[in-house]
Amino acid sequence: MVSSVLCRCVASPPPDAAAAASSSSASSPASVDPCGGAVCGGPDHRLRLWSLFQTLDVNRDGGLCVNDLAVGLRRLGLHRTEGELRKIVQAGDKDLDGQLDFEEFVHYLQDHEKKLRLVFKSLDKKNDGRIDAQEIMQSLRDLGVKISEQQAEKILKSMDKNGTMTIDWNEWRDYHLLHPVENIPEIILYWKHSTIFDVGENLTVPDEFTVEERQTGMWWRHLVAGGGAGAVSRTCTAPLDRLKVLMQVHASRSNNMCIVGGFTQMIREGGAKSLWRGNGINVLKIAPESAIKFMAYEQIKRLVGSDQETLRIHERLVAGSLAGAIAQSSIYPMEVLKTRMALRKTGQYSGMLDCARKILAREGVAAFYKGYVPNMLGIIPYAGIDLAVYETLKNAWLQRYAVNSADPGVFVLLACGTMSSTCGQLASYPLALVRTRMQAQASIEGAPEVTMSSLFRQILRTEGAFGLYRGLAPNFMKVIPAVSISYVVYENLKVTLGVQSR
Repeated sequence: MVSSVLCRCVASPPPDAAAAASSSSASSPASVDPCGGAVCGGPDHRLRLWSLFQTLDVNRDGGLCVNDLAVGLRRLGLHRTEGELRKIVQAGDKDLDGQLDFEEFVHYLQDHEKKLRLVFKSLDKKNDGRIDAQEIMQSLRDLGVKISEQQAEKILKSMDKNGTMTIDWNEWRDYHLLHPVENIPEIILYWKHSTIFDVGENLTVPDEFTVEERQTGMWWRHLVAGGGAGAVSRTCTAPLDRLKVLMQVHASRSNNMCIVGGFTQMIREGGAKSLWRGNGINVLKIAPESAIKFMAYEQIKRLVGSDQETLRIHERLVAGSLAGAIAQSSIYPMEVLKTRMALRKTGQYSGMLDCARKILAREGVAAFYKGYVPNMLGIIPYAGIDLAVYETLKNAWLQRYAVNSADPGVFVLLACGTMSSTCGQLASYPLALVRTRMQAQASIEGAPEVTMSSLFRQILRTEGAFGLYRGLAPNFMKVIPAVSISYVVYENLKVTLGVQSR
């Protein structure tokens, strides 16, 4: 019953092959459905799936709940834990009614098979269509798990049907039918996000690291490479970042600052060197912020996560947002210093320490936390939308194009990172603008002290909704070069630090 449902091909044939097989059905029974039809589109495909669905639907109510799957699979000789069965239902239950109808069941199996194919390809180191004991040992060693050859052979025997001591694609899939599959380490390795892309706003959810990366110390090399890439990226795009800050604080209906005019004004006031004001502290805060965020994320994972190595998306969002809030709280005075240094006039401060001393003397410690509330609130929409868009684009690519490898290639990775970061910034931009104005209020002569809500109302009253997006143009102009530069530098630093690329 189980084996007959599955496709017997090693790889899915092209649509024209399936069509040809269907058209020749009268003359050759073998060509009607050479693979069992699960992905090749044979005419018996849905009939076989329907037969399996009815077998599993023990109470005949047209839906598969956890109890149905437990009883039905046990009758077929497959034993799954309640937790595993619950994951199957959750993964396929699109209408959230607690069970799988036939269409949801079919969709789950198709999605499940694609994940299994990626796992099989990643284990098949020799690329010969079979997995042997040495390949199992190597794959587990890559993940930080060491087993003996006897243990590897025991794993093989549990799946090997024909006694060859190797597993082909059909044996692999037959064994793992209706068994939940989480994100595999290869997908994690290829789809790094927050350690690769730096657009100046370090509010992204931290990346996951595999067991191997943690045990071999590769995780800190990834973080160092990401920090170095961020430093170069921020330095290259610093003029656009300073222009954004100036437009956020000084631009209004009466003072309509354009991009060319803004650059001209900066160069006239302080020369070409002034374009990089505030960049030093912006680069300096990368190291403590990244380190604190990573450590906090790893600790919070243990509190919000399950027993799975990889968190689900909503768990990553919670853990990442909390870790971001802790990191931002720790380095927030540096954020205020960065804004003040970017807005300073020639000769106003001799350096970062002088700026900090003068702010402390004139305004007190509270000045270093102005704009703190909108900054914390901005973490949730930025991190949430950035993560959701990136995961959606990643999964769409994996579903449609990932056949032999989870590696998306440079351009797909850059496109996904750019789009997700842009969407995240767009959602949180009004809060970022209010934060910057609150940070800068003491640098504006005669400016009254305002709260977040009163500043929102004032901007909407005097400038309209458009006023909440002042400086958006230079902010978006720096996204593509920032992402591109950080990726190139990250890849080169990985080589220098001895990080192996998969």
